[in-house]
Amino acid sequence: MRAALYTRVSTEDQAREGYSLDAQTKRLEAYCRSRGWTVSGLYRDEGCSGRTTDRPEYQRMMHESEDWDVLLVLKMDRIHRNSVNFALMMDDLRRKGKEFNSMQERFDTTTAMGRFVMDIVQRVAQLESEQIGERVRIGMERKARFGSGPMGSGHPYGYVYNDGRLEVVEDEAYTVKAIFRLYRKGRSMEDIAGELNAALIPAKKGGKWNKQTICNILHNPIYVGYTRWDDVVRPGEHAAIVDTSDFEYINGSVSTTNTL
Repeated sequence: MRAALYTRVSTEDQAREGYSLDAQTKRLEAYCRSRGWTVSGLYRDEGCSGRTTDRPEYQRMMHESEDWDVLLVLKMDRIHRNSVNFALMMDDLRRKGKEFNSMQERFDTTTAMGRFVMDIVQRVAQLESEQIGERVRIGMERKARFGSGPMGSGHPYGYVYNDGRLEVVEDEAYTVKAIFRLYRKGRSMEDIAGELNAALIPAKKGGKWNKQTICNILHNPIYVGYTRWDDVVRPGEHAAIVDTSDFEYINGSVSTTNTL
């Protein structure tokens, strides 16, 4: 039987805990040797979440399903952490006459009981994933209300992270000020975006400006020295780029939101 070996890690912590891609691969290859299976392909996704199917190696594996007979993983949660996506994958495998084997759980999808037990375990994996996401959300909300420092991992246009603190990027800050100034003069968001694109001024990550990117800047209190998480707005520890009067002319008083 030809086996497709799929391995995945989402964080460095998993790699340290013995779930590195190489560690997974070695165990799967040993399992194939014990079963007399041929390894037809190795598929390794690094730094990818199991909650989505938007993983390059996972997609490649499914496109190359004609090259293998059984999909082998070390644990259920290596392939999916979402029961809906898992069910869709299993339906796809059944239509194609493929088998699925989770080495550690020893599940056999050729039997009704195996399919039943696998469904239960996958739903438990989804519950764990959702609980982790919920804890992260609660932690971020608590930090927003009672902590300090920037919120989230990405930096907004006009700033960059330096040792965990937001610092102003001067050329981008000039563009931010121009956006507020032009909007106060009555220019539409579409006009402002078009003017910036015509001037070959790149948006964040070198992209193009559009109405939404302009809107995001005009309504983000970070540019007047505040940080925001959901509906929580509090004073930040970074320098403001625009005057409070310019921001409040467009958005109203910052203090009218849940500022702490």
